[in-house]
Amino acid sequence: MSKERLYIFDTTLRDGAQTQGVHFSIDEKTKIAHALDNLGVDYIEGGWPGANPSDTEFFQKDLNLKNSTFTAFGMTKKTGRSAENDPGLSAILNSNTNAVCLVGKSWDFHVDVALGISNEENLDNIKETTKHFVKNNKEFMFDAEHFFDGYKSNSKYALECIKAAYDNGAKWIILCDTNGGTLPHEVSEIVKDVTKHIPGNNIGIHAHNDTGNAVANSIAAVMSGARQIQGTINGLGERCGNANLMSLIPTFHLKKEFSDKFEINIKDKNIKHITQCSRLLDEILNRKPNKHLPYVGAAAFSHKGGLHVSAVQKDPKTYEHINPEDVGNNRNIVVSDQSGRSNIMSRLKTIGIEISEDDPKIKKLLEEVKDREFIGYSYDGADASFELLARRIIAEIPRYISIKEYDVSVTKNNLDKIVSKARAKLEVDGEKIVCEGEGNGPVHALDNAIRNNVDKLEKYSKYLKDLKLVDYKVRILNTGTEAVTRVSIESTDSKGKNWFTIGVSANIIEASFRALIDSLDYKLFKDNAPASN
Repeated sequence: MSKERLYIFDTTLRDGAQTQGVHFSIDEKTKIAHALDNLGVDYIEGGWPGANPSDTEFFQKDLNLKNSTFTAFGMTKKTGRSAENDPGLSAILNSNTNAVCLVGKSWDFHVDVALGISNEENLDNIKETTKHFVKNNKEFMFDAEHFFDGYKSNSKYALECIKAAYDNGAKWIILCDTNGGTLPHEVSEIVKDVTKHIPGNNIGIHAHNDTGNAVANSIAAVMSGARQIQGTINGLGERCGNANLMSLIPTFHLKKEFSDKFEINIKDKNIKHITQCSRLLDEILNRKPNKHLPYVGAAAFSHKGGLHVSAVQKDPKTYEHINPEDVGNNRNIVVSDQSGRSNIMSRLKTIGIEISEDDPKIKKLLEEVKDREFIGYSYDGADASFELLARRIIAEIPRYISIKEYDVSVTKNNLDKIVSKARAKLEVDGEKIVCEGEGNGPVHALDNAIRNNVDKLEKYSKYLKDLKLVDYKVRILNTGTEAVTRVSIESTDSKGKNWFTIGVSANIIEASFRALIDSLDYKLFKDNAPASN
């Protein structure tokens, strides 16, 4: 039995770029487009040629896409001029694309208030625009803005709008939930009615996430007949975002309810790149990935409770709806104060420590973790610190740099500039070394004191030269004069491997120092640095 085809339309570079604080350079747009093309999405909407110089220049590039159709966005012609004489349409027509997706009004309220024209004039704009692009051999899609609101206000007119495009050659009619206020049961009922007038094979859904239902609305539309799904990487988009394709694509591909009936252009070997695609966008935007995203988030397959871990080890399907590797993600066994022996054993196995479950060191490690978390440590997101703790208890980690003492000062000079200075006394192979540094705060100064003097640490200089602090976070665990501070540090190196360490103390400098030293030790350990004598 042949399967029906679903088409994936990505609008990260256009609708996603409407997000506050987001601006893509041409090079960044190119990287994202190639990642989407490698994934295998059907359409990549690149922006609005003619609307701004960068979009116009981007559409002149030869992206050499292998799997995706490059698509231009725009709007229907203006009232009072022909399609042939509309400058906006000319820029879109002359763009380097085979497909166009043009937005037009389908809500009579907006036709009156926003456009200030009659309903008949709006219908004429839709008809003439459609005919103009079809005549010029462009695959034409009509983006029916506020369709669901329009349908609920005046279903007869909303249907007339999309029929005006379809009857004049539009291949796709995209039903837009532009303000994201429609609920899944409404989407289902309305799309079913639309399919009585326009075949489902020509209907698409464009959902916004203002009620948190963009993915559910997209699925409801497909179940009711729509066959094109529009969305963005990670749900990027203005206000609350768009439908998240990083959730929808694996659902359509991996869930039996859909995979038995539908097929998409994204194959098994490509869908394994979807997590990488998700994180590429965050890297380009220079923001921390949302670890709780379905399928692709770092916590999507994390297990914390001991009973859960025992069950997952026996049969992963107990608490995992898919195999993490299917989408290029990984299983993560979290070590915490809720951990049982199974968590510890699973985590040790992951980091390559083979030890009997009956070894007394396992009990000692478990008790140490729980004792430390009682005073404020949290190893949920500090895998490097946990690994060091485990190896120290199991006696499997060398001794590297000993910190004998340190001193930190913060002063304000007569130019109102605040200067932080740090001085640390280290010991390597019995030799005492003094390191000094300045920074934008005491932690930065401590970090610089050690790393800017790595040449003095001859034995370890080559290992520490590429070490960088990526992030630094402080959390006050309780209030009052005896407040306890937890510091988390994220570090990286030239190999692109990030690791997380933690320190806890009533003194913020000491907490920071402990997290920093763990970062140094972990870097030396993973690079197989020699032990200190």
